[in-house]
Amino acid sequence: MKSLAIFCAWGLLSFFASPAGLDIEFTGLRSNLSGPQQISLFDLPSEWYLKTRQSIQQFTICQIGEFNLQYVAHSCNFFLFPTTFGVLDSEFSFQASSVQFLNQYGFDYNKFLKNGIPYMNEEQEKKIKHNILTGNWKVRSSLDKDQIKVVIDEVTRWLDLAEEGDWMTLPGIAGFQAFEVQLVLRKALPEIWTVLRDQGVIVKKVSTQHRWYLENTSCDRESCWKEKILLSARGFSVFFQMLVKARKPLVGHNMMMDLLHLHEKFFRPLPESYDEFKLNIHNLFPVLIDTKNVTKDIWKELNFPRVSNLSEVYEVLNSDLNPTKNSGPVIIHASRCEKYVETKYPHEAAYDAFLCGSGEHRHPLPNSVPIPEPSFPLYLDVLAPYVNQVNLIRAGVPKINFAGPDSPSIRPPILILTVRKWPGVSEQQVYREFQNFCKFDVRRLTRSQFLLMTNKFKDTRSILKEYKCHPTLRISLYRYWRHSPNVNCLLQVCGVITTWAFIAFLLGGAGP
Repeated sequence: MKSLAIFCAWGLLSFFASPAGLDIEFTGLRSNLSGPQQISLFDLPSEWYLKTRQSIQQFTICQIGEFNLQYVAHSCNFFLFPTTFGVLDSEFSFQASSVQFLNQYGFDYNKFLKNGIPYMNEEQEKKIKHNILTGNWKVRSSLDKDQIKVVIDEVTRWLDLAEEGDWMTLPGIAGFQAFEVQLVLRKALPEIWTVLRDQGVIVKKVSTQHRWYLENTSCDRESCWKEKILLSARGFSVFFQMLVKARKPLVGHNMMMDLLHLHEKFFRPLPESYDEFKLNIHNLFPVLIDTKNVTKDIWKELNFPRVSNLSEVYEVLNSDLNPTKNSGPVIIHASRCEKYVETKYPHEAAYDAFLCGSGEHRHPLPNSVPIPEPSFPLYLDVLAPYVNQVNLIRAGVPKINFAGPDSPSIRPPILILTVRKWPGVSEQQVYREFQNFCKFDVRRLTRSQFLLMTNKFKDTRSILKEYKCHPTLRISLYRYWRHSPNVNCLLQVCGVITTWAFIAFLLGGAGP
């Protein structure tokens, strides 16, 4: 899965002080869209965004790993589950391949489904606040109602035999249900009082006078309950809001999907406007650095071997191939956070966050010699061309600029395929024709013409050479002014108009 690391520098002019990292795991990556809804190398960033937006709305976050570093690493995994409260009941999907993938790496679905920390975005929080202010905070799940009925029956039977001062524990009740159970019990049974503890809800038999006193103490008034309910409902969203407020630089590896999920799940539903999405992300996180984008350029300069995922990047950065391997700070794992000292746990959220967070300290500086203690300002100066440039997978441009207009495409040129003696040929048949040779995205242009797009220049050169003399398939570079049906149609219309104008001129000139 994709990794997201957050380096919490206390200021752009400070050393690498107190950086932290996050990694996100999802219940699915992309919807199985077909035809024009599939992402392709032909997509403009706005088209890519609208297609991917559907997948973000369909899947949810199941785990976040946190990595906090002050040269002593604190690594934690947080299992998340969408908030369910009142009318708020989120829907999300599982993708079979993602479930298999996470299972392969030991993901604990029981913790995700049974003990996940709730979270919500700002729009959902407004609904919760409205429900609380209007007193409509009851859990509406029929399962929870049945459980509450069982609890009331159990407490009522206990009360018949209990004396004042006696107490009982209702174990296994947490979250919103704990608040709901206490509200219902207090309303139904005036001779009891309830307290929430780690072991569960404590029910105590009290006198009428003592009950009145407890109801009027400052720590247990209705307003205090409302605050507790809202805080419990917000859950992990509190951390996100603290992070945004702190204005920390955000550093991630191939982080585009992570940014989309952060916006949708913790901020606001993704807007239809691509430009509005970019502006929102830039306002939330003014400094973005995608190490995938940085790595692609630095790898070429340093002649490092090609690697495809975060674990491989980390291995290279910690190998003798990296001239600055020993120039970063020594990272010590805190007590009770020593899980990743010797053992690898790829695609576990906290481990991936650790890789991205600690690996950045060993990132080589281009055009520089190794230095003993690289500072954060130095890294920012060197990485200035990459700030707010986020890698984009399978689109018409290789990256998105969150601080301004996107750069023009540097993809290989588009090819045009003209098919002869192959009636009714489809895009899928054209794709299969070339798939063993090289991978092209295919888009129909006319009945007998198709556009071919790849992200490798060598594939473009190879295919032009290989099919230069093919009897039925003619491939050449696509030229908009020459091959576009719209341009050809416009030229034909202009030609007809010009011809008729010329004829009218001649006829007019030949009159008396």
